[in-house]
Amino acid sequence: MKVELDLVTSAGGNIGSISRTLTRMGVPFRLVGAENPPDGSRPIILPGVGAFGAVMTSLKENEFDKTICKLVKTGTPFLGVCVGMQVLFDESEEAPGVQGLGLVKGSVLKFNQGKVPQIGWNEIQPSNDPSWERGYVYFVNSYYAQPTSDQVTLYNSNYYRTFCAAVQTDNITAFQFHPEKSGDMGERLLTRWLTDVA
Repeated sequence: MKVELDLVTSAGGNIGSISRTLTRMGVPFRLVGAENPPDGSRPIILPGVGAFGAVMTSLKENEFDKTICKLVKTGTPFLGVCVGMQVLFDESEEAPGVQGLGLVKGSVLKFNQGKVPQIGWNEIQPSNDPSWERGYVYFVNSYYAQPTSDQVTLYNSNYYRTFCAAVQTDNITAFQFHPEKSGDMGERLLTRWLTDVA
């Protein structure tokens, strides 16, 4: 698989687990951020850990958020993971008044039932494209995205309610769950994405 990636370090992401998984899969990557931004020549992975507001504050350093938006809007393949998916949206209940990247229309809402955060394995089912396999993946999330259009939902899952577990629109793909912590299923999903953007 001849794909080299740019792995963003500017979003409080769990770079260690993602980088170990990519290394194990034999996928070359370089670390990028506000000080050494990507140039659009490689697909981008944005992992995010922590709070929506803090991640957006980090991304806005040196206007890195604008760099990401410009590259995505001009066609650079993009994969968001966890909060790296949530910041694609317009806003989040976690950080009222803080604008997200606005690359996917919709909001991020808090689970209001069950144990919050949801931690552990949960099943995902493809929503609009049956060529993506269903299976169990690992989640750690208190909030979930609610896209304005169901057409961008790649996967649904259920935690006291049906929620969007992944989105895909044009060159944007994003997972609420952690593929790097989801064993063989997670690696197959990463491989599928890498194959699609190669």
